[in-house]
Amino acid sequence: MFSDVMEKIRAYDTVIIHRHSSPDGDALGSQVGLKHILRDSFPGKKVFAVGDGAGRYAFMADSKMDEVPDDVYRGALAVILDTSSEHLISDDRWRCAAATARVDHHLFTGKIAEAEAVDPSYESCCGMIASMAMEYGLNVSALAAASLFTGMVTDSGRFRFSGTTERTFRLAAFLTEKGVDMDAVWRGLYTQSLADVRLRGRFFEKIRVTPHGAGYIYTDREEMAKLGKSDFEISRGMVNVMADIGEIRVWVNFTETEKGVLCELRSRDISINPVAVKYGGGGHPRASGAMVKDKEEAMAMLSDLDALAAEAGEKE
Repeated sequence: MFSDVMEKIRAYDTVIIHRHSSPDGDALGSQVGLKHILRDSFPGKKVFAVGDGAGRYAFMADSKMDEVPDDVYRGALAVILDTSSEHLISDDRWRCAAATARVDHHLFTGKIAEAEAVDPSYESCCGMIASMAMEYGLNVSALAAASLFTGMVTDSGRFRFSGTTERTFRLAAFLTEKGVDMDAVWRGLYTQSLADVRLRGRFFEKIRVTPHGAGYIYTDREEMAKLGKSDFEISRGMVNVMADIGEIRVWVNFTETEKGVLCELRSRDISINPVAVKYGGGGHPRASGAMVKDKEEAMAMLSDLDALAAEAGEKE
């Protein structure tokens, strides 16, 4: 599966690694992990990681992005990670590269790069990078392993989500054998300030449920201004306060932004991806996202999710 991507990597002396904007643990972990794997495995190559800031994942080693001049792209390979759509890629200069490659675990929505390895059966893009490293005998340092392990943990929900398989644990074992400081990973991911705990409590109070079990939270611009948090911290960070609630089968977190309403869709046992795709988004069967233009369209999405939950209930 990785042969075309590895062929591109071997062919270029300069590799610039991109991922989606507002990175989560998997996007940043796969980016930093691959950067160090390639630097350690191909000492003659120049390898860079670019994009917007690490945000709440800044605790990860080497998470500060490199500054790369435009002219470096002329003879470089741009590798795109953890991204299913062109408009999500952080730093548009990937289009200026001499060649492109992509590694992604989202549902396929269209070709982006010349060489691609796309496999939605993986729990994470980090898992794919770890698998590629194993298959080709690439050097994986403790730093690279910790980066990849962090992304595997976040995208698998601490190995609880349905995408977690026997392969996930084999890859996790491969990484931990490289010297991952497990305590440091858990501290970085799950230590919270008292203010953040209270914020989560506020969002628990905001949960509403439709007649057929679709949970939702809606945060408008006025409230966002008062919270003093980034759009990503609220949209992605608060969606799973609705997880593990028995009465809720599917859930969505709506967050008003300057560009529209961010929609983070999740599910325990129903594929919500078709709803996300209907509204211009995508992702995974049980974890997807989209951006809609206003609250009216967001409520239309909620109606579709309620209908989806009702249909699933009728089949039981």
